[in-house]
Amino acid sequence: MPIPDHERLRLVRAVTGRSRTDALLDADLDPDQRRRLDTLVARREAGEPLQYVEGTVDFGPLTLKIDERALIPRPETERLWEEAVRSLGDAGPGTVIVDVGTGSGCLALALKHVFPEARVIGIDISEDALSLAKENGDLTGLAVEWLHGDLFAPIADLQERVDLIVANPPYVADGDPLPAEIADHEPHGALFAGPLGTEVLARIADDGYWMLGVGGWLLCEIGDGQAEAALRLFGAFDREVRPDVAGRDRILVARKGASCCL
Repeated sequence: MPIPDHERLRLVRAVTGRSRTDALLDADLDPDQRRRLDTLVARREAGEPLQYVEGTVDFGPLTLKIDERALIPRPETERLWEEAVRSLGDAGPGTVIVDVGTGSGCLALALKHVFPEARVIGIDISEDALSLAKENGDLTGLAVEWLHGDLFAPIADLQERVDLIVANPPYVADGDPLPAEIADHEPHGALFAGPLGTEVLARIADDGYWMLGVGGWLLCEIGDGQAEAALRLFGAFDREVRPDVAGRDRILVARKGASCCL
């Protein structure tokens, strides 16, 4: 099926580097650009996500590389970043921020951009995802520490208490159907959590509590319909669930030992 005109325009911009206005005003492509465009169009028509075909994604203040090594950052995750910035408010040289399951590095890098004096750590169990995050760190020039391992294991001996934890963890239950564009291209390890879909959330709730200092924040993206379960899992915290950009309860906001409902 032919791709929509607006997607073709985005692919023209990807191969030419033109602005949207210039791409609309000047449709001429040289032979090399035409060949590259045809290749990208064929990939998109075969069902590959548009962001992977373009090779970049905008996230908050940043433009990042993206490919099949990591999940595509979506508006829900950008909303998580906004809530994290709002919750933390300020961050000096002693502030520690941890992004668990960093993927492309989007949350860690966007937080480092806003809080440049903070120590920001991005962790992922996938070496492929971590390599992409490191490339995005080089691309943006933002000094995030990248660690390989399962959830909090790489910082088990961290001397400082953490001030902010963010996570966009796997939260799809095994066997739950997903659109083919996601299921066929995005990394399953970053999507599926187990039979219930809340297994990784439970681990983050349990282990994250002990990593945080008193008054520290923990924010997680959760699946649609998981709000009640998430509130139970994070029962040791003051917590609430906030809406995403579509008004669905998708952002779990928790605080250790202080009211989170500001």
